[in-house]
Amino acid sequence: MKTSLCALALLVCAGPALAQESALADPSIKHRPADGVVRLYGAGGPHTAFQKVAKAFEEKTGNKVEITAGPETTWSAKAQADADILWGTSEQSMTAFLETYGNFDSSQVQPIYIRPAIIAVRADNPKKIEGFEDLLKDGIKIVVTEGAGVANTSGTGVWEDIAGRTGNLGDVSAFRSNIVAFEKGSGASFRAFKDLEADAWITWPNWPINNPDVLSLVELDENRRIWRDVNVVLSPDADPQAKAFLDFLQTPEAAVLMKTEGWKR
Repeated sequence: MKTSLCALALLVCAGPALAQESALADPSIKHRPADGVVRLYGAGGPHTAFQKVAKAFEEKTGNKVEITAGPETTWSAKAQADADILWGTSEQSMTAFLETYGNFDSSQVQPIYIRPAIIAVRADNPKKIEGFEDLLKDGIKIVVTEGAGVANTSGTGVWEDIAGRTGNLGDVSAFRSNIVAFEKGSGASFRAFKDLEADAWITWPNWPINNPDVLSLVELDENRRIWRDVNVVLSPDADPQAKAFLDFLQTPEAAVLMKTEGWKR
């Protein structure tokens, strides 16, 4: 008992220090987004569809929109300084973002589009994968995207939700045994899929849509399908044009552009 209490004391003492070292929030950065440019930040994926909408908005209004996407560590400091809008590639992603970006209000988060998880396979689909059951076969190499407790990504937990959706533990076990890479982010997963010559990747429609030379899209069976939304939040200090862009992003005109990459309202 004495040893356990000592160990617990060390963990309690070390915990806050470790958390502080890993935090992206920098209290020395002043949040001043009002600079005449609408600036959006978030994880890669939705950005390619957002860029289509931004182009249409710029042509209509003359207002400039700048979209920055990728792993959070690559843009966090800049976003803390000048982000008008953050987007989350899932609800859990946005919740994690708001731990860092204190100028944004959780009550103002808006889910704006939704899309289903899919199976991305090699462009010629040599293993003839047609659905979830094919992923359980011996020799199938699967890549999944996972935050692993250190990265903020929409893929966290999705493969487990899909494999366990019918309540069959054997499906989870069989699926897991075929995973060849747990990658921290969709970009890393895409690279691993190619490097490992994997057969399947649990991801989102935009990846095969935008990379048809590498990937083909296979829909998940209805009883396995998992949906996650893209959501946005506006800084209270944002440029006035930023609110106008968010309104435009939810118009029928924008929805047509978003639909080209698998998003629906």
